[in-house]
Amino acid sequence: MGHYDLIVRNAKVVDGTGSPWYYADLGIKGARIERIGRLSGASADETIDASGLIVTPGFIDMHSHSDLFVLASGTIPAKLRQGITTELLGQDGISAAPLPADYIDRWKGNLSGLDGTPDIKWDWHDVDSYLNKIETAQPECNYAYLVPHGNLRMQIVGLDDKPATKEQIDEMAVLLRQGLDQGACGLSSGLIYLPCMYGDYAEIEALCAVAAEYGVPFIVHQRSEGDEILESMDELLVIAERTGVHLHFSHFKVCGRMNWHKTPEVLAKLDRGREAGIEVTFDQYPYTAGSTMLSAVLPSWAHDGGTPSMLERLKSADQRKRMAAEMATGVPGWDSMYNWAGPDGIVITSVATAANAACVGRTLADIAAERGNDPIETAFDLIAEESNAIGMIDFVMDEPSVSLIMQHPAGTICTDGLLGGEPHPRAYGSFPKVLGRYTREDKLFSLEESVRRMTSQPARIIGFSDRGIIREGMRADLVIFNEAAIRDTATYEKPRSYSEGIRWIIINGKVSVDGDQERRAASGEVLRRRYDI
Repeated sequence: MGHYDLIVRNAKVVDGTGSPWYYADLGIKGARIERIGRLSGASADETIDASGLIVTPGFIDMHSHSDLFVLASGTIPAKLRQGITTELLGQDGISAAPLPADYIDRWKGNLSGLDGTPDIKWDWHDVDSYLNKIETAQPECNYAYLVPHGNLRMQIVGLDDKPATKEQIDEMAVLLRQGLDQGACGLSSGLIYLPCMYGDYAEIEALCAVAAEYGVPFIVHQRSEGDEILESMDELLVIAERTGVHLHFSHFKVCGRMNWHKTPEVLAKLDRGREAGIEVTFDQYPYTAGSTMLSAVLPSWAHDGGTPSMLERLKSADQRKRMAAEMATGVPGWDSMYNWAGPDGIVITSVATAANAACVGRTLADIAAERGNDPIETAFDLIAEESNAIGMIDFVMDEPSVSLIMQHPAGTICTDGLLGGEPHPRAYGSFPKVLGRYTREDKLFSLEESVRRMTSQPARIIGFSDRGIIREGMRADLVIFNEAAIRDTATYEKPRSYSEGIRWIIINGKVSVDGDQERRAASGEVLRRRYDI
């Protein structure tokens, strides 16, 4: 029967396609699954007895913020230990590359609230050199990358609130092509984040046309996820229809108590787009709170020019007064996260200075009361004191909407995990929570369908045909777990807590996790997509 590097015996195989499970042994040589069947006569350097356990393809995190932390250590245990074998970086239109040298200092401030401030050397300049730097870090997991719209705009237009000219849009398109040619697997934008928020319809459409030409998705944090979510979806659906781009909504949700009733119509609009021939998908994390940089509560005009300009505005009493008035209610064209969550629903997750370390894990209302100050003014003060390097959790969603959205077949799963300070529990628990609560307990869908959304569906969207399915010849990214025991343990109060029920994790044919032990196999790869257009 032959000899293998690794044999997984007696597995209950859920292959990632959505098809019913079956029993089989898996014979692995090098990084690939060479044989599936009964391998009773075969030998191996290492054997795993998976009796009574489920084996699935490795999970793919469709929205990740490990962009800088992976450079610092090569491994992200929070992700690995929940069964994630591939992370998709470059999200929300603001990420590591491309990055001109003269923008590095300003860009660090813009990224700090999302991607943290790990101690790394910022010595890359384009997508290729950034991906090379990940490889040098000897990653434990696999990493794919999206070209961020904001990085393109920064390089060509700057960080100011002004429309791009036709010539500048053409230059952004050239940079996008360069990033895709260097191995990126799509285009991202975050239309609430600087400087993506300043991109108009023509700019987004032109970049989506390039993405469509390459056959890659446009993965987008849309302009509104609450007050104007239906109008926001219309903008993107029209662009997708006109360009033919695959439209993928990031962390799909409906925010704000006053908007939760819109969830059925939001899903109906998505369905109408799909019925009209537009390819539309989304990712979702299984929680009722979001997480981002605290400065996302500020109106869009406050960010004009970048972090230094925003911090300067916070020194002005008149500018603070205007910001506070808009934050209290929201204004047309801009959602107020502060209005959705309120000061009791905003929790500080990370800071950069020791002076504010005691704020981590506490609500904005609590901090304001301690300081004897108004909560909005306290938010202004914290952003200024931390030079924008401050994160938050914001409670803005409802459980019925989360469950309803999760049942839609176009969905995939993500963590959207920010890793600094005391993070949102989604960074540690998203995938086990879906398998434990929503699949096993709530029975929103079958185990096979749940796994499909975590494996073959995301692999198809980002264009990697050798992962996401258990099949002979495919890459051996595998998770082996106890179906009855898998669950998340991370909570808002204790977020840095690993899941239970996962027994082994295999990445490119090497065991990375064995029970509670991480082997640090460093077998992860940078996944560069190749094109022939």
